[in-house]
Amino acid sequence: MKSPREAAAIFDALDEQHPGADTELHFRNAYQLLAATILSAQSTDQRVNMVTPALFERYPSAAALAKATQEELEPQIHSTGFFRAKSKALIGMAQALVENHAGEVPADMEALTALPGVGRKTANVVLGHALGVPGLPVDRHVLRVANRIGLVTGEDAVKVEAQLCSLLPKQRWTRASDCLILHGRRVCKPKPLCPDCLVQEHCDYFRTVVQADERLKAADKPASSQAKSREAASRASKKKSVKPKLRKGISAAAKAGTRARQTGKK
Repeated sequence: MKSPREAAAIFDALDEQHPGADTELHFRNAYQLLAATILSAQSTDQRVNMVTPALFERYPSAAALAKATQEELEPQIHSTGFFRAKSKALIGMAQALVENHAGEVPADMEALTALPGVGRKTANVVLGHALGVPGLPVDRHVLRVANRIGLVTGEDAVKVEAQLCSLLPKQRWTRASDCLILHGRRVCKPKPLCPDCLVQEHCDYFRTVVQADERLKAADKPASSQAKSREAASRASKKKSVKPKLRKGISAAAKAGTRARQTGKK
């Protein structure tokens, strides 16, 4: 893991690379963001943003959504995938908000994660972006990028969240997650675009994998050059050994022709 000082430098570089980093889900209030984040599981933010305008027009509040049936809701969210499970989660979430929180989204991690379909990542998204409570959502992009850079070790989202939070002041948590997510989508993809990355000098993956591979390739070049030189010398040697034979053969044929002409004259 990096030190807090180095982590600060890394996130300064990520801030520079992704100015204005924020969630890409469209929302107007905490209820809308909570519903949109539930829909975003195993889907893209772009796809969810195509679905939610009509959804929120029909169900503008948790109270309205709580009265929906799965049969009504499923066709509206079908394109986001896993529509049966998601429709059940959305209705259950809305009913729980109405029954336990007067239809309002609570600004509390424990209360949020007690809602149907709401895990720690979803709760952190809502806390940090809609309720003003520091939260650090950890998704697959955060896991990949943070591990590659060397900010964290491990694939357990809860443990990775704790490691990242320990490196940063609370006021940087939400933006740090946004930067890591965007970096994972745009630069540090499964096949990373390292030449485009502003975190190279701090990145363990770049140092131990990319640069190490470049050094190996550079070390192989002299050996390849030597092999090519030996091959060229071998070809040259073969040519030399063939030429005298050709000359000898031509000379013998010429002599034979001369003798034949001389015999004919006689």
